Amino acid sequence: MWDFEHEGRHFPKKEMDSHFEISYTLPSGCARALADGKADIGIIPAAAYTGIPGLQILPDVAIASRRPVRSILLVSKVSVEQVRSVALDTSSMTSVALTKILFERWLGGGRKYRAMDPNVEHMLEECDAGLVIGDPALQVDRSRYQTLDLAEEWIRYTGKPFVFAFWAVREAALREADPALDLGAILRESRNHGLEAASLDWIAREWAPRLGLSEDAIRVYLIDNIHYRLDAECLEGLLLFYRYAAEIGVLREAPRLQFVEIPKIVAT
Repeated sequence: MWDFEHEGRHFPKKEMDSHFEISYTLPSGCARALADGKADIGIIPAAAYTGIPGLQILPDVAIASRRPVRSILLVSKVSVEQVRSVALDTSSMTSVALTKILFERWLGGGRKYRAMDPNVEHMLEECDAGLVIGDPALQVDRSRYQTLDLAEEWIRYTGKPFVFAFWAVREAALREADPALDLGAILRESRNHGLEAASLDWIAREWAPRLGLSEDAIRVYLIDNIHYRLDAECLEGLLLFYRYAAEIGVLREAPRLQFVEIPKIVAT
């Protein structure tokens, strides 16, 4: 989102503001807004794509991981073999589906699941383990609990990266958009500018006091734990996730992946 919040190079910020009206919510809220037609473009959980017809994917931009992700954790006070009940933070449909896939395929099935707010202490009072996502996961004191990094487990068993989310746009909105507006390029450039060293330093300074984490911890997370490209390997991992999720019945079968076409430049 760097160019949407700062003076960008693709557009001056005031011009970006004239093209886009930005709002922020949880990933699951982004999916609902697209499904309800209240938003035109959104970063959606990968799982949401299977349930919302008429979406196209913006190419080459994702929130994925090729190694431990640190922000998607199964937290417990017992070993994973002893876990019989799991409290789920349902703010990301994808992480919930991934949890169920890991248990059903590799960690032993038959667990009971319960939706709960992402409060680790409360989760573990009611259940053997809890799925914790995002900032609360980064803030977990791992010395107090047993933790399983779900991206790390997926990569261990499949050898593929895991894709948590990507940009999607409603086809109806795409038909109405200015054809000269290259959404893919705008989002890729925004991603690239946000990953520059000076940008990462700014983000770390801004968010460290908000999250109670060190600037170094945030910088390492953004550089080492998150992969931002929807490349060929990530697409293989995404399709495998959809297949496994459909096989155990946690998601409907995924439609064929539809991508926004890159505009052709015609010389005159």
